[in-house]
Amino acid sequence: MLYRIKTVATTLLMASLLSACNDSSSDTTETAKPTFEPVEGTISQLHAALAAGTTTCEQVVQSYIDRINAYDATGPALHSVIAVNAKALDYARTLDANYAASGAMAPLHCVTVLLKDNFDTADMPTTAGGLALQFSQPDDDAFTVARLRSQGAVILGKANLDEFAFGYQGSSSVGGQVKNAYDPTKGPGGSSAGTGAAIAASFAMVGLGTDTGGSIRVPSSLEGLVGIRPSLRLISQDGIVPLAHTQDTAGPMCRTVEDCARVLDAMVGYDPDDDSGQRSSYEHNASLVNSAYAYQQTTSVPATYTAALQADGLKGARIGVVRAMFGDASTEENQQVQAVIDAALAKMKAAGAIVEDVEIPNLALIMSRYKSVSRYEFCNNLDEYLSSWSNAEDNHYTSFQALAASLQYETRNQSTFTFYGSYCGDQSANVDYQLNLIERPIVVRAALQQTLENLDSNGIPLGAPYDAILYPSILGLAPELGQSPTAGTNNRLSPFSGFPALTLPAGMASTTPALPVGMELMAREFAEPTLIKLAYGYQQAVHPRQAPLTTPALTH
Repeated sequence: MLYRIKTVATTLLMASLLSACNDSSSDTTETAKPTFEPVEGTISQLHAALAAGTTTCEQVVQSYIDRINAYDATGPALHSVIAVNAKALDYARTLDANYAASGAMAPLHCVTVLLKDNFDTADMPTTAGGLALQFSQPDDDAFTVARLRSQGAVILGKANLDEFAFGYQGSSSVGGQVKNAYDPTKGPGGSSAGTGAAIAASFAMVGLGTDTGGSIRVPSSLEGLVGIRPSLRLISQDGIVPLAHTQDTAGPMCRTVEDCARVLDAMVGYDPDDDSGQRSSYEHNASLVNSAYAYQQTTSVPATYTAALQADGLKGARIGVVRAMFGDASTEENQQVQAVIDAALAKMKAAGAIVEDVEIPNLALIMSRYKSVSRYEFCNNLDEYLSSWSNAEDNHYTSFQALAASLQYETRNQSTFTFYGSYCGDQSANVDYQLNLIERPIVVRAALQQTLENLDSNGIPLGAPYDAILYPSILGLAPELGQSPTAGTNNRLSPFSGFPALTLPAGMASTTPALPVGMELMAREFAEPTLIKLAYGYQQAVHPRQAPLTTPALTH
């Protein structure tokens, strides 16, 4: 199939000329029916076009498949998609038939979703990017995937990732090296690299990623996306290839705040599975909640996160800026990051926000004393995952040791498997592990709570509390291809505390081509509505996202 690329400017010009001709030939004009364009298309635009009858779900799904065919293996060759779901068009036709019969749309009706390839799907293998798992076929969907399908979403395919979610380079033995959608000579970040590049390039409407220590927020920052790392315990971990259950969580990656709120609505909910990770409190050894009522009492999930979508969400908001997390401006790229975020802060003030500098108590000690627990948990957690279904049909490896010994993964990760393999087995006597399990959350949560409540060391108020704190998502821009970005340690606060964090585009750096800069907002546990409200207020006031120029609209 051949494609001809058209620019947005050309499309707008043609539409304008056609409109002028129509106006001159008739005294009355009909109100144009809403249509849907996959480039930067939103869920509300899709549903309006489907309701108007100007498109069908089958046509929408095909349009995204066409874009993947045109740009992922050829053209800029982003290598962001590992596989397209062979049943996606069948699902779309079923949705069209059901809509024609009932006239009813579910909340995510026909919303195309690309999953990071560590989410289980009953109709596609789950590889985690490693050739060792290229034929691994779980027998059911991950809890979150099943929730999306129940809301009418179409699982379009699996996105590439940094193999086994190990790092930020964004390369795997199954999918190769993901490229940045804004500049294919640059890296995408990771580990949800393919999801980030694919959603930035409009290969699907929304995507799912996972975040152990920054893996949603880093690629979202580099690809101009909104990425949400929810509060720990909010989202079920069932059916997701683990890195460290104590820190792992799934979350949405989208081009707009509204779309992320809609996806989050579908992802949350009580999961009775023993692998859900939905504990009754933040303590690592707390029991799992045992009912939907207990889950709701613990998490206070709202009826819908879309209720937080307030255009004036910044008016009167109090935001604490953590200057100690901005970097030292010793490099040009960090200077660019600081300049873009400073400009964003000025725009927040103009939109009615109160923006003040704050300090997090013992921040330097927190960042130096504590570490990710992935080294202590990956081996044991992977064993549990691989043995969770029979290998009689797919012959998948059923243990960490067997998978590691296969060497069916990138050479660069051999040392990683060796390192993680040294921590297999009982870690209850490991002093450092216990420090990070028990002391770390207590100390970090207390420091963040003191900052958000605006208290001094004696608990005396210094002023009104803050709604959220703000800092750069990462300290640099997109790196050279094959390299990891200058991420810094900012991404640690959310997994160390269990508090939610939302990354959103602050603006574009003055590079050629222009590259996105992300800023991160963090709020109290289960305060996702607050983050959504603030981010939506900024989005509506500033409209900071710019589409990449490497993957323009297609015409057949």
